[in-house]
Amino acid sequence: MSARAMRLADGAEAIRGDLPASATRTVEVPAESGDALGTGVRRFSALLGVRDRMLQTLSTVPDWALTIGGDCGVSLGAVEHAMRRSDGDLAVVWLDAHPDLNVPDTSPSGAFTGMVLRALCGEGELLPDAAHRLDPARLVLAGIRDVDPAESEFIDAKQIARVAAEHLEAPAPLLDAVRATGASRVYVHIDLDVLDPAVITGLANPLPFGLSLEQLTGTLTALRAEFPLAGATIAGFSPASPWTRRATCPPFCA
Repeated sequence: MSARAMRLADGAEAIRGDLPASATRTVEVPAESGDALGTGVRRFSALLGVRDRMLQTLSTVPDWALTIGGDCGVSLGAVEHAMRRSDGDLAVVWLDAHPDLNVPDTSPSGAFTGMVLRALCGEGELLPDAAHRLDPARLVLAGIRDVDPAESEFIDAKQIARVAAEHLEAPAPLLDAVRATGASRVYVHIDLDVLDPAVITGLANPLPFGLSLEQLTGTLTALRAEFPLAGATIAGFSPASPWTRRATCPPFCA
């Protein structure tokens, strides 16, 4: 397992330590490298295995679940599960510094974390369940500020709603974008790099000009007040060690 993966695992474990043990379920992630299976995605066989175990675990949860990563790839099974339960009546709000909309042919790294949202949209032939794909018209990107050319082309071609970080001083623009999807339920994905690095340390890919903690928590409060949650993800916490968690992770991680 790479040093980056170990830090992400430490971050997920650190957050898990603050959650009630009786309500927490662990999905094991294999340490072995896995195989690309001809997809161009590193460790793709292992990713599919984790996705299948997540779907099995989430099927036993009676209500919505908070999924803790790891990197953003953890949202593959989590969002797919929410889409299955919502019968298509679901908007996805992707709070992230990156849109994660590459495919293997355009990915600079070959890492699935930068492709997961595109896979959920049914692109790149990476999502095994073709019957439960995310309609890009039901997607809202929020806080993104590092977009690859191929991702920008996809956003423009699909006319995906996008709310810039500077427009999240108040939650109204994001709420308007979610209302425009016509969905009555929402899944919220949070990569912690949506926050400004001045707010949080322990990020794998820190980028300036992100959200303040107050902006993020205000946005989440407003979303929950209007839309029932179908699920949520927190990903991307990558501390130098699990013991630095309390000094680096904002309070809403607890």
